[in-house]
Amino acid sequence: MAMKKAPQPDLLALVLDPIDHVSITQHVRAAEDGAVVTFDGCVRNHSQGRGTLYLDYEAYETMALAKIREIAEQLHEKFPIHLVAIVHRLGRLQIGETSVYIAVSSEHRPAAFEACRYAIDTLKRTVPIWKKEYFEDGAVWADGEMPPAPPETRAANPAS
Repeated sequence: MAMKKAPQPDLLALVLDPIDHVSITQHVRAAEDGAVVTFDGCVRNHSQGRGTLYLDYEAYETMALAKIREIAEQLHEKFPIHLVAIVHRLGRLQIGETSVYIAVSSEHRPAAFEACRYAIDTLKRTVPIWKKEYFEDGAVWADGEMPPAPPETRAANPAS
């Protein structure tokens, strides 16, 4: 059974500036919470055995925010949680920068863990945000057809 939604609103946003993990985590934390679980999706330096230079994120912003709001509503319906924050960055991101940050607070940790996992999995499947990966030898939209890397750039063990 889900807890009643708190008077403080969830934090749901698309941003162009670097994501402030501390303020987002503080936003969802309250005296009645025994757990805050976070997910920090960050830009890695490789993809499909190729070295990544940077990423560009684009979104159908109106629909993306609507879908993010739907995810937050689903979390409150499915899990006994307090607050949710889902913040996704758009634009150019460098290696190591956060692209998406999710924080979920609840009285007990199992609900926060399950809700956080549900949030990122659902976001990746349903929210119209697209990622373009840039490499030394070209660029490709993620989840599209990835041309094979030239033999001299292939890693011994491709990324998973």
